[in-house]
Amino acid sequence: MSSGAAAALMGEALALRHRLPRIWAAVLAGDAVPWRARKIAHACLALSQQAAAIVDRRVVGIVDTVTPGALDKIVKAAVWEADPDAAKAQAEAAARTRGVFVAPSDDHGTKRIWVRAAVGDVIRFDASIDDLARALKTLGDPDDLNQRRAKALGWIADPTAAHHLLEVARHLARTQPTQEPPNTAASDGATSDGAAGADSAVCDSADSAGDAAWGDPEVLDCADFEQEPTPSDTAASRHDSGDDPGDTHHTGATHHTGDAEYPGDSDDAVRAVQGSANDVAVDAFSRRVLAGALPARLAAIKREAYREGLGLGGGRRNRHTLYVHLTDRTLATGNGVLRVEELGPLLAGQLNELLGHDQIVVKPVIDLQDQVSVHSYEIPDRIRERVRLQHPVDMFPYSGAEATVRMDQDHIAPYERAGPPRQTTTDNLIPLGRLHHRAKTFGGWQSRRLPTGAIAWTSPHGFRFVVDYTGTHQVPTAPLTQHAE
Repeated sequence: MSSGAAAALMGEALALRHRLPRIWAAVLAGDAVPWRARKIAHACLALSQQAAAIVDRRVVGIVDTVTPGALDKIVKAAVWEADPDAAKAQAEAAARTRGVFVAPSDDHGTKRIWVRAAVGDVIRFDASIDDLARALKTLGDPDDLNQRRAKALGWIADPTAAHHLLEVARHLARTQPTQEPPNTAASDGATSDGAAGADSAVCDSADSAGDAAWGDPEVLDCADFEQEPTPSDTAASRHDSGDDPGDTHHTGATHHTGDAEYPGDSDDAVRAVQGSANDVAVDAFSRRVLAGALPARLAAIKREAYREGLGLGGGRRNRHTLYVHLTDRTLATGNGVLRVEELGPLLAGQLNELLGHDQIVVKPVIDLQDQVSVHSYEIPDRIRERVRLQHPVDMFPYSGAEATVRMDQDHIAPYERAGPPRQTTTDNLIPLGRLHHRAKTFGGWQSRRLPTGAIAWTSPHGFRFVVDYTGTHQVPTAPLTQHAE
């Protein structure tokens, strides 16, 4: 062993003894294996004594009961909770590195992308990202080019909204409207509440407050946007007119500066469509969206794009359900650590970034105490959802796999075709991976639910385990055979 490795082991042992006394005591008592305890100590090296004590209290009872992967996530969340300022600083530092780069993803909500494709496809994709990034800047996004390029990925995945964003930004760049509305007090009053500003309907003829704020009685007709845009007649290579000084980083691209209008005309047929058949309507809309802060403007653009099914795609979009687990304190303050299913722990502030400017529907909270059942072997979606929320991981001993929609759900008491009604119930189902499901069905493993809600397992060789929300606990058992003396 090298001197460096030996010093690291000694440092982690000292950190356990003096900074994590509860975990240290568990190691001495044989309730926690040393290598897991060392990993926890290593994760807490940068914490203060007080912050390390918080982690010590949070994880001492689960060091040996959960899988290594689950332990890493729990320790990470505990470290963030113990030192939220440092966690926030780390997340902000990670966010400042965003762009289209060659790198792995990190633990701070940043997913980086490596694109390998045909040269022509990559160039066209890169050009479309640039168009959307310049459009965001025209609308007032203060971030640098790389961060705006990263944001453009969310827009390019939504063709209707991206098309509308380019139309509005092109018109703003051509006309160069005043960024501040003429009646500042009125406009500030109309958007002082962030939620109200984000939820205002920019194309609603009943939105008299918005019209009064601008002193413009004209009402925008959303149907004006249904006309096909007119492509630019001027062909030119890519340029950085009005963009950041550092916007010339793309290898192989030709750039020039000048007074050409946004977003740079091109003869590339795949570049984002620009232009509008009705600049008056665009101007009316642009004046309205400029009334609010940038998030409200971008949200308004997306709502406007889908209000009447404008642009590409006919206004139809996919729906996704996001399950977020958080405490009432985090919900009330907006600070703290939460868990997003299939993503792991996140800082509360990163949830806004994850959701973006999409149209969000908050569903009612599901009361997991209600027992739902059906008289069939097949499991309906409403029961599957409740079982996943009740048991977020595979309930087989020592399994830490997250319970996703693709995981099997097994009847604890086997279903009997001629048995009593309503055997398929939330109290008689648990999520199991396919291998574990087969081990129970064909391998002799037996399970039952305890009054506490935990699942008791017995292996084919008589070993017993209890699986609950804290992990897996082995139950001492008597020897299967007694040897005569």
